[in-house]
Amino acid sequence: MAWPLLIAGCGGGGGGGINSTPAPPTAQTPTPTPVATPAPTPAPAPAPTPTPAATPAPTPTPTNYDTSEYRAAVGAVSMNALAAYNKGATGAGVNVAVIDSGISLSSQEFTGRLSSASQDVAGNATIGDEGGHGTAVAFAAVGRRNGMGSQGVAFEATLTVLRADRPGSCASSSEAGSDSGCKFGTDAITKGVDAARGAGARVINLSLGGATMPQSLIDAIGRATARGIIVVIAAGNDGSDNPDAFTSVAGNAAARNLVIVAGSVGTNDAISSFSDRAGTGAAHYLTAVGEQVRAPNQNGTPYLWSGTSFAAPQISGAIALLAQAFPNLSGAQIVDLLFRTARDVGAAGVDSVYGNGVLDLTKAFQPVGTSSVAGSHIAVSLATNATLSAPMGDARVGQLGTVILDSYDRAFAIDLAGTINRAGPSRTLAGVLQNRQRNQVLAAGDTTISLTLAPRPNGEIALERSRLSEGQANTARAIAGAVTQRLGARTSFGFAFSQGTGSLTAQMTGQAQPAFLVAGQSGLGFDSIARSAGALRQQVGGIGLTATIESGDVLARRDAMLAGLDGYRRSGYQRVTVTADHHWGGLDATLSLSNLNESDTLLGARFDGGLGAARARSWFIDADARWSIGAGWSLGGSWRRGRSDATLRGGFDGRGRLLTEAFAADVGKDHLFGRDSIGLRVAQPLRVARGGLDYRLPTNWDYATLTVSDWTTQRLNLAPQGREIDVEARYRILLGTGDLQTNLFWRRDPGNYAVLPADVGGAVRYTIGF
Repeated sequence: MAWPLLIAGCGGGGGGGINSTPAPPTAQTPTPTPVATPAPTPAPAPAPTPTPAATPAPTPTPTNYDTSEYRAAVGAVSMNALAAYNKGATGAGVNVAVIDSGISLSSQEFTGRLSSASQDVAGNATIGDEGGHGTAVAFAAVGRRNGMGSQGVAFEATLTVLRADRPGSCASSSEAGSDSGCKFGTDAITKGVDAARGAGARVINLSLGGATMPQSLIDAIGRATARGIIVVIAAGNDGSDNPDAFTSVAGNAAARNLVIVAGSVGTNDAISSFSDRAGTGAAHYLTAVGEQVRAPNQNGTPYLWSGTSFAAPQISGAIALLAQAFPNLSGAQIVDLLFRTARDVGAAGVDSVYGNGVLDLTKAFQPVGTSSVAGSHIAVSLATNATLSAPMGDARVGQLGTVILDSYDRAFAIDLAGTINRAGPSRTLAGVLQNRQRNQVLAAGDTTISLTLAPRPNGEIALERSRLSEGQANTARAIAGAVTQRLGARTSFGFAFSQGTGSLTAQMTGQAQPAFLVAGQSGLGFDSIARSAGALRQQVGGIGLTATIESGDVLARRDAMLAGLDGYRRSGYQRVTVTADHHWGGLDATLSLSNLNESDTLLGARFDGGLGAARARSWFIDADARWSIGAGWSLGGSWRRGRSDATLRGGFDGRGRLLTEAFAADVGKDHLFGRDSIGLRVAQPLRVARGGLDYRLPTNWDYATLTVSDWTTQRLNLAPQGREIDVEARYRILLGTGDLQTNLFWRRDPGNYAVLPADVGGAVRYTIGF
């Protein structure tokens, strides 16, 4: 007659716990250590700090789970189960099957959560535990949370108890609280696996071990994995280089990569001396704390248990947390997620000691892989989805709550406002103080050439000399320039490279601006660089009409988007301007209307990924006046009002409007002491006065239909709290072959940041020709 194979529960060569500090493999399994006082706990694992904090949608009511009871659960602390608890995952509604020696029928640890499918599958009269091992294993996985002692990992999960110990085999050790005599027949385990499948278990815990499985049990595991059920098997307690032969099913086709081999580590992540290593089972091997795990025996007495038997239920409990939080996950996805997010200890990658590493829920409860906005294919970053520009300063953007899906199609609630970076105040004098450029103006008849020159490094090929002297051409390169040409008495045209229409228009109209470094109002009002410009001017009576077109790049600092990146990210713009100018004696006035088109930005701000791409069209009205009142005195002022309309692209439904403003006023005196000039200016650079963008965002995800169930329109405010005001004084005097220039400035709310202290600085420059 053929007899079923007997499997040991917890004994030396088995997969179970050895209950205290392990003895050599040949020694008798020691008795578990009684607990008179709360078991010592390790230092807490660091709390996760994802950016932004992503949580399963919808966000649950906050509860304090970080209690002394939690801290006494060394396995939960090691895996950082708080990452799950704080996101509402407790295992509720998930069925965890434990095939072992039953549970204590008098225990209150599982009240109300014991599945009616629980049964004895080995010929015992009851599921009542005689050895304590089954009760302790079940508690480690799903023991209740009641504010006392310790708790299980998935403390609200449903428990299916399948008692499989051979009748009478555990009774001899019941008095001492040891389970060393427990034996389990593979036929009973087979029945247990099938019963777990019938009970709707998501995970089956086998804290058992021994010789190679018979085909009947492999077939039963195959039937379970075909349903997507995960099976966790203890690795064994021989301290061997390879797991028990009993675990070899993990590499069998019947396992479908849904069998996890559980090794043991201590709270310091070091492999337990008794634990069988990953070895040949490394691809399916995962470790969890299996040392000094506090749990009650069959009599309700708490003990500190050790063994891979107690690493396995830690993993089973973690599976229950993931299954509840993310009901869309298949068993294969849960296993892959646990392996992918495990702490990598030992040799890098999957190794022969720790396999895939140490169980860690920190990353497992954060988005993994490429994420996208729910209901779309729009990629979203957890770090940066937008970078605001200077006119938006410290804008209180508000909240942009939405739902995203990670690469496992898990739903997370995220505040996209937390992924918006700000460019910060510009370094006002850095470029000026490093400037080694010089302007050269050449005129011949009706043609004027203006060049900006910089020293030419040795060996660099110079541009066309453009009527420069031989000395100038040999020592300098032209980095920007403009050419204007008169066509009769009333018409002229011009073009420029590497400079905007402002200087080109000023050259054609004969305007002059005082040399303020900080309190200026020029260009677009945000970081940009012109590539080319063209202008056509026509004099009509006493009014000059100038039409200009300019193209260039909006610049977004890469270090504002991601630390460690240098340089700028560029996107194109085009500006068309019509300007009318008139002279009344000593008063020069201009009025202009500009249309600015940005291809991928909004007033220099860039929106990407989760916040879409903004295409913007802006209209600006600018008025400038300068009055020479005699004796070298002059008064000047400028005023700008703008309206920007933005439309979101890339799949987002949204749009918005911004109203902007800027102004400047100055007073100056030439020839104060001779060959000198002095001036004072007050200015406000371009600033968003009001407005923002309206987004239609998904705010709830239905796992039943895998669709967005709610959409909400939300406003992204782009008007800053701060208002930058610049005050600058200048003084210039001609000395020898050059000139000495001094500028002192004071900036309130620099960069439109109300919380920043005033910025004070100055520059002294002496410029000579080269």
